Amino acid sequence: MPDRRTGPLGLLLAVLSAAAFGTSGVFASGLLDAGWSAGSAVTVRIGLAALVLSVPAVLQLRGRWRLLRSNAGAVLAFGALAVALPQLAYFSAVSRLSVGVALLLEYSGVLLVVLWTWARLGQRPGVVTGAGVLVALGGLVLVLDVARGARIDPVGVGWGLLAALGLAAYYVLSARAEDALPPLVSAWAGLAVGALVLGAAALVGVLPWRTATADVEFAGRSTSWLVPVLGLALLAAAFAYVTGIAAVRHLGSRLSSFVGLSEVLFAVAAAWLALGQRPGPVQLAGGVVVLAGIVLVRLGERPAGEPALAVDPLPVGTPPGR
Repeated sequence: MPDRRTGPLGLLLAVLSAAAFGTSGVFASGLLDAGWSAGSAVTVRIGLAALVLSVPAVLQLRGRWRLLRSNAGAVLAFGALAVALPQLAYFSAVSRLSVGVALLLEYSGVLLVVLWTWARLGQRPGVVTGAGVLVALGGLVLVLDVARGARIDPVGVGWGLLAALGLAAYYVLSARAEDALPPLVSAWAGLAVGALVLGAAALVGVLPWRTATADVEFAGRSTSWLVPVLGLALLAAAFAYVTGIAAVRHLGSRLSSFVGLSEVLFAVAAAWLALGQRPGPVQLAGGVVVLAGIVLVRLGERPAGEPALAVDPLPVGTPPGR
């Protein structure tokens, strides 16, 4: 739980991260319409983000490679489970399920975070927190409009639950603070590992690979394919992961995971502003419900005097998400 010094900053970082992650659909839509496969778009996004963060990460390390070696297990776990797994599992789920159902399954990972903090740290959710969980997830159902065109497949559900595990791992692993790498370095190293895993998946055919260099339609205009690619890498990956990890260090895994649900709201808003996809009354009402649930979870967190989740005593290499 945040204290008076870190709470506002943590919330700001969490909201900025959610907003940045929420732009990914707008940037990716033009590439997909131009013939890119989802797998190639996300692999380029993650790989280019890791490349962009390389110089600032090396400068921040200042030759302290020992710190990177001592966190090798955590870095490998974050890259494989928090970066690559959700991407692979989500796109596999979408191939068999409707998008709304796949997203709902993935975001159910916040429940796994609540169960983790209860089982591992003994932090049983109170009545207010529990109510916030139910309200937020109920609002998410409305925002995603799950009932419309719902398509269910057992294998797809399995992939969706794996995506939820990856999302939960993102928050759990990001909360590790003892002897941990700085957020920027953590993001860089995790993205690099994730890019390698996704690249390997593409090489063996698990991720279909198609790209195109023709101009794409973005925000109603024809532009170079580099514009959405750079947006995906710089804003929706590099900036989003760095601020997201920093937010979890301040807020802890449980609260930050529920603030992260606002990513869906930002995605809807971005699609409205850039693509003209205006949300319906049910989606707007669902957004209000999601925000109410997040507020309830925040109010249900323990008093400031108790230990924050941001210091979850996770050992190096503990399997985690995102």
